[in-house]
Amino acid sequence: MARHVFDRIDSTNAQAMRLAPSLSGPAWIMARDQTAGRGRRGRTWVMPAGNFAATLVMRSPGQAQDAARLGFIAGLAVHDALAAACGPAARLAIKWPNDVLLNGGKVSGILLEGLGGGGAAGVDLLAVGIGVNLAAAPGAGEVELGALPPVSVASETGHAVSPDDFLDLLAPAFADWQATLARGGFAPIRAAWMARAAKLGQTITARTGPRTRTGRFDGIDESGALVLTTAEGREVVPAADVYFAEGA
Repeated sequence: MARHVFDRIDSTNAQAMRLAPSLSGPAWIMARDQTAGRGRRGRTWVMPAGNFAATLVMRSPGQAQDAARLGFIAGLAVHDALAAACGPAARLAIKWPNDVLLNGGKVSGILLEGLGGGGAAGVDLLAVGIGVNLAAAPGAGEVELGALPPVSVASETGHAVSPDDFLDLLAPAFADWQATLARGGFAPIRAAWMARAAKLGQTITARTGPRTRTGRFDGIDESGALVLTTAEGREVVPAADVYFAEGA
């Protein structure tokens, strides 16, 4: 698969969408320095030197739900790439929907963005942006209140991993999970994701706008939505920010 590496750009997702019309197929866009990285819901993604920022741009797989499933694939791929880079001592987990945690702190974030027709046909192009704190983590003051503390591979494991080496691990892991989805549908992806899920069976809080739900995290359903058991019963939450109890 094609790779395009840039020394300095604003955002790998933005660059991916700019390059997409001229690409002949799926491609990875990687930046050694990203000046305007973005997280979910318009949040800033801070990128200290030596960290990983890349986007896989491709034609959309079809319906919007099919595109959203690639977020779970991305989480699995990052998890597996980090496992290969960090070794068996690293405690890795995935926080719904696709933040990857290392030793309880956030080491990676993923942002899916679409461009194109919308409607029943979904989007024409999909950008899967991935950021990983390889060398350093942003300061605690640079993340929102209540968010998990950011950590880096270097600080937590002592391993020095270059962005190029990490992409060599990530790209085939993503391709393998994508092939699993193509062969078996979402069921094996869902099972693999839940085997790596942070706080499964424990109490978490999900916030959607002004609404807050707290309950037992019982996994994800066939669409990838969060499943909670609250005092009111079973609730399916398609979109939310998830928080863990302090110190948990």
